[in-house]
Amino acid sequence: MAPVAEPVAGGAAGPHAGRGDDAVIRFVHATKRFPGGTVAVDDVSFDVVGGSVTGVIGYSGAGKSTLVRLINALEGADEGHVYVHGRDVTALSEADLRRVRADVGMIFQQFNLFSSRTVAGNVGYPLRLARVPKAERNARIEELLRFVGLADLSRRYPSQLSGGQKQRVGIARALATRPSILLADEATSALDPETTQDVLALLRQINERLGTTIVVITHEPEVVKSICDRVLVMENGHIIEQGDVYQVFANPRHEAAKGFVHSALRDLPDAETLERLRGRHPGRLVTVKVVENNGDGSSLGTIFDLLQNSPVRARVVHGGIQEVARRPFGSLTYEFVGSDADVADLLARLRERTEIIDHGRENA
Repeated sequence: MAPVAEPVAGGAAGPHAGRGDDAVIRFVHATKRFPGGTVAVDDVSFDVVGGSVTGVIGYSGAGKSTLVRLINALEGADEGHVYVHGRDVTALSEADLRRVRADVGMIFQQFNLFSSRTVAGNVGYPLRLARVPKAERNARIEELLRFVGLADLSRRYPSQLSGGQKQRVGIARALATRPSILLADEATSALDPETTQDVLALLRQINERLGTTIVVITHEPEVVKSICDRVLVMENGHIIEQGDVYQVFANPRHEAAKGFVHSALRDLPDAETLERLRGRHPGRLVTVKVVENNGDGSSLGTIFDLLQNSPVRARVVHGGIQEVARRPFGSLTYEFVGSDADVADLLARLRERTEIIDHGRENA
């Protein structure tokens, strides 16, 4: 990823600035219906704390995009309330809504750039609408293009850019008026994996350096795993699960949330993999969960200590450890070989410290 320069911040800088403040976005029993009876958002309540990165994840049709459009009042709630910086956007005049929207930047899946304008022209468009003087406008454009790593591409047109470069232009444009809130609606869905990671790193820098509150709408659990602090899981217009990203990944309760976690980590053996493992490993197969225990370190060290002090022979045959919200998380599937009594004792000790799945032996 290209190096970025730090722009003049629009608000307090630093990781998750404003964490102690009241919610900057608040949904209170908000519902949105469309003609024909479709309920896109159904009795939704949640808070977004200032300076956080919140992910809203769900499959197609879950209501994610409608939810984000309620924040900047591009759609109006039919019931309930949506507050932005304490102002109920469901009750504001159009003139007042324009002032609220000026503080909310938006990044789109398909970039939404003007093909007839240069990179600089696209970034400066919101400033032109806001009637910012030309000299100040040009300085801000230059500053933003340095920040997103496109300082040398200001005179190019969108057709001359890669997908990742187009999205960087979109991000720079969204930051032009120094919004305190940034909404990213499937901002990485049109990008390849490597470019996705570059864009996610840029969003994290925006959050940490500028203190910008970011709401990420996505169907990709990798996005949530990489940059979000909190996550809301949506299904059929409802929020079915919400909380700290690590806790939701470590202990998903709803089947849809479990599906997202599994697709992000791919650390648990499915039935086909388990059958293949049984063919190669006649011992007892056991999956051991690796989590961070209340901030005092990963359970991985405890697991290794138990295995080292047990007469049971242990071999890792599947799984992996990744970072979720910058903390270790995953699972390892072992083949345990030893007497029934020794294996039973080891499993009992492991259960005291973490979750395990005992797949047994092939002929047990």
